[in-house]
Amino acid sequence: MPVVRRAAALIVALAAAAGIAATAGAREPTLRIVFPEGMSVRQMTDRVATVRRIAIVKRKITPRLDGRSYAAAARAAAPPPGFTPRPRSIEGFLFPSLYKFGPATSASELVALQLAAFRREWTKVDLGPAAARGATPYDVLTIASMIERETVAPEERALVAAVIYNRLDRHMPLGIDATLRYGLGIQGTRPLTKAQLATDSPYNTRLHEGLPPTPIGNPGLPSLRAAAARRRGRLPLLRARARRRAPFLHRRRERVLPEGARVRV
Repeated sequence: MPVVRRAAALIVALAAAAGIAATAGAREPTLRIVFPEGMSVRQMTDRVATVRRIAIVKRKITPRLDGRSYAAAARAAAPPPGFTPRPRSIEGFLFPSLYKFGPATSASELVALQLAAFRREWTKVDLGPAAARGATPYDVLTIASMIERETVAPEERALVAAVIYNRLDRHMPLGIDATLRYGLGIQGTRPLTKAQLATDSPYNTRLHEGLPPTPIGNPGLPSLRAAAARRRGRLPLLRARARRRAPFLHRRRERVLPEGARVRV
């Protein structure tokens, strides 16, 4: 082969190799979304919409994912097996975490990632102590969602779980206003009005005994574990050490009963 032709062939080969390298090295832009522990599906939907707006304005990327499609995908998703009776809501099962996705990622794909994360983390929860006191897996999930809303510091999780179980054992209303806020679709921490507190809703745990019909958010692993465990020993719960403690802890004088103790109602 003449020198000129060999040189030309080499140039073509190098150009082709460079093109392949550029194609292989080109990566789809990565977007991130963080769902904090305790967020409800509604709040997650708002977060998706916010992340989409930021991606469009700041990164000039228009993701396929948006708030409306995420809400629809969440409604259409089936809860994981192993929960009876069959949950009528996906609330509680969309695991809160950091998720990375590309512009082409669909809402159903993101929801599937969250459900897969929930199934993975759920295997790390020891349900034995809760089952021993008659709590179902769905009860644990619901209690964990309330723990998320009623705690500020990590060490408060076990305390709040103990109070909830104590009140359930005594057939007392839980008195957790976060459940009513969820039922009324009210966000934030502004005090509820008297009219709102008097609402006859299954989520009004001041009026009705027992747990709300569904979780009120999507809990993380620490709260799931706290809800599944049983705190031992006696502990005064009213007059909490700091005002930042859950408000419902301040309403009655009560104690956490030791394991095996009988409760007089």
